[in-house]
Amino acid sequence: MPKKEEGKTCVKGLGFNSFGIGSNPTLVDVENGKIIRTRPLHYDAKYSPEQFNPWKMEARGKVFEVPMKALVPPFSLVYKKRVYSPNRIKYPMKRVDWDPQGERNPEKRGTSGYVRISWEEAIEIVASEIKRIQAEYGPYGILAQADGHGETMTVHGPHGCSTLLLRLFGGYTLQTRNPDSWEGWYWGAKHVWGMEPVGMAPQTNCMIDVAQNTDLLLFWGCDPETTTWGFTGQMASRLCYWFTELGIKCIYICPDLNYGAAIHADKWIPIKPNTDAALHLAIAYVWITEGTYDKEYVATHTFGFDKFEEYVLGKEEGIPKTPKWAEEITGVPARIIKALARQWASKATSIIHGNGGSLIRASYATEPGRLEVLTLAMQGLGKPGAHQVKTVEWNLFGSKHNPMPAPLVSPFLLSTYRGWHWADIPKQVIPRDLIHEAILNAPLTWYCNTLLGSTVENQFRKYKYPEDGCSEVHMMWTDTPCWITCWNDGNKMIQAVRSPKIEFFLAQHPWLENDCLFADIILPSNTKFEQEDIGSDKINGQFSTIFYEEKCIESVGESKSNYEIVCLIAEKLGLLEEYTEGRTIKEWIRHGFDNSRVAHLTSWEELQEKGYFVIPTDPEWQKLKPAMSDFYEDPEAHPLHTPSGKIECYAQNLAKHFPGDNERPPVPHWIPYGESHQESLFHPRAKKYPLLIVSNHPRWRIHANLDDVTWFREIPTCKVKGLDGYLYEPVWIHPLDAEKRNIKHGDIVKVHNERGGVLGGAYVTERIMPGAVYMDHGARYDPIVPGELDRGGANNTIAPSNTTSKNATGMVTSGFLVEVESVDVGELKKNYPAAFEREYDPAAGLRTEGWMGGK
Repeated sequence: MPKKEEGKTCVKGLGFNSFGIGSNPTLVDVENGKIIRTRPLHYDAKYSPEQFNPWKMEARGKVFEVPMKALVPPFSLVYKKRVYSPNRIKYPMKRVDWDPQGERNPEKRGTSGYVRISWEEAIEIVASEIKRIQAEYGPYGILAQADGHGETMTVHGPHGCSTLLLRLFGGYTLQTRNPDSWEGWYWGAKHVWGMEPVGMAPQTNCMIDVAQNTDLLLFWGCDPETTTWGFTGQMASRLCYWFTELGIKCIYICPDLNYGAAIHADKWIPIKPNTDAALHLAIAYVWITEGTYDKEYVATHTFGFDKFEEYVLGKEEGIPKTPKWAEEITGVPARIIKALARQWASKATSIIHGNGGSLIRASYATEPGRLEVLTLAMQGLGKPGAHQVKTVEWNLFGSKHNPMPAPLVSPFLLSTYRGWHWADIPKQVIPRDLIHEAILNAPLTWYCNTLLGSTVENQFRKYKYPEDGCSEVHMMWTDTPCWITCWNDGNKMIQAVRSPKIEFFLAQHPWLENDCLFADIILPSNTKFEQEDIGSDKINGQFSTIFYEEKCIESVGESKSNYEIVCLIAEKLGLLEEYTEGRTIKEWIRHGFDNSRVAHLTSWEELQEKGYFVIPTDPEWQKLKPAMSDFYEDPEAHPLHTPSGKIECYAQNLAKHFPGDNERPPVPHWIPYGESHQESLFHPRAKKYPLLIVSNHPRWRIHANLDDVTWFREIPTCKVKGLDGYLYEPVWIHPLDAEKRNIKHGDIVKVHNERGGVLGGAYVTERIMPGAVYMDHGARYDPIVPGELDRGGANNTIAPSNTTSKNATGMVTSGFLVEVESVDVGELKKNYPAAFEREYDPAAGLRTEGWMGGK
């Protein structure tokens, strides 16, 4: 018998967002070249705690000490299932009916199968197409879809690898990342209180102030038990339990009794999707008419309150925003609204979000985003215990206290910055949520480049496509192929990628899923387990840590890292030396460490030996004041980034730059529907589509990642097994709504509107309020009719196409109208036999082999 290989353990920072943030320190155990388990890192395994000064919080006679074991989410613990998924792409593939020398058949994207080709042939095709496109159309004919939603890698990270090469080759059109988790804050709240870059409040020392001084926590449209899993781990959950232990009352305001609410809520206030603006206005009405708001704070810290008061009291349009008025809109009884308003006025209250979730990703989300800041201001925002808190950034102290050690100085690590940076943005950009519009309906104009780091002033700059001197795009290169499942109106995006304008669609990805099904060439990239790298975390809420990430296993199949793939293309284009700057991968890793902000704290040799280094907590971290407290104490000395330096109830910038904009007026309004959107139960469309959908960040995946993990798919709230054996995305529906439609628990249902339909499994429950249905976003796309009907449950395919409002370039993926009805899969099989011929593994979902050989 062969001798058993000795096992080894690697340190990896597992996270599932872009730019390397959100990694959780995880140990990977390997035997005989295979991952056998992943488990949490114990911070004190190789260091004594005194070396990194563990923090602790004291409040109300109780102590919260930082756990010495990394609080990794389930996503990290199961990730070996993703590495060995049957959906892994193991070798380069070419669409069977795409011929770069002949017929390209763009209209068949999404229905064609694939044939295996060699790396040599694949790279030759890619390089030839890049040369041809640039020669025929110029460099801007190539669109780099290089942003967001990727594994947390550094040297091998997606996004920066391809954009650097394209920049060296002459240029490209950049797809810019819209603030998809912050839409209402970015396009709305920024105009109330500034708060660059995304419009939400800074978090420095908020958590300890909440623990010590807050009496009431409002979890508004947020589920900390879910939203933080893919970014910060389980610290949010630990703190929620501690709040209860401290006696802080927790109220959840959301259409669904989500997982956090089911465990932590003292009270659940169900509210119809996308009606939160009306609730805020009614609360303000109670305070104004009862005189229970902080008049002195409003007088000294706000601008234009008189205009806001006129609107609330009905002097502007003759409709007072009373609790009774709001009851009809929100479904929240007037007595509950009054009680909530009075409790809030009598207690130190903070509002908690996980970025915002479905609350802030709906049509006209600017309005609840702005109104939340105004209601917080009416009760003394910034005073002890009164904050806006983000669960996704519960790093407790803020970066000023426990500095994030990521080697930002390196020109390569955080690889996006090596491809482009704020001072060198390509001449032509297209916001991610306007890609389909740009391809199908050019020319196009909009406001703001939508980059997450753009200042509020950029929202008043008008952009156009094509830009002067630039061509339209004719090639798309994606390294995060989840557009159709995670952005707005995925069915229209399918129309766009099938346009004859798009002559070449290149995807590089570890798994055959979602947008990859429409690519002409697919290059298999590997996971972070298959590469050597360096990483860091900054927002897991425990410690800031830097990791040396040893290669755990050999590459699955013929897959290569993103960096290695682009090096092959660079070599074919004659740019390899310029691209690599003569450095090997190990030299890039060392270069990043040497230029980091931790090189003076530990040695390269020690980092390699121990695998990680924990940045010591600042011993004086508690001396810095909580965020917003300086403004609370002296607004003149600590002005906000608004024209007045104060909280603007009347947004001067909006009045100046967009006069007459009824969809985002200077004073925030309740806007049920308008020019851009008619997604309201008060609109005639509701007669045909009478339900509002709630589409949250998912419980059992992170965006579109992890939907093939078999262990998760066995969980009843992750998938509903249909009578046909298929595992469907759950559709929560209230018993009253189910009864009206003769829907029973476990039935296969179709969620649809005029933009198309998706199938799901009925989950009949009182955890969703009547008039609404709940269905997580990001499910794996499994088309029955591409661009029309999806079996996998990817509800972003039927989300609205228009942006947040006409001058706010955000996406809308929740709070839109749908209808739900039972379907007979047998009839679908008769009508669409080809869609059901693909080989299918119900445990893992769509399989690579099911798309091979032209099936």
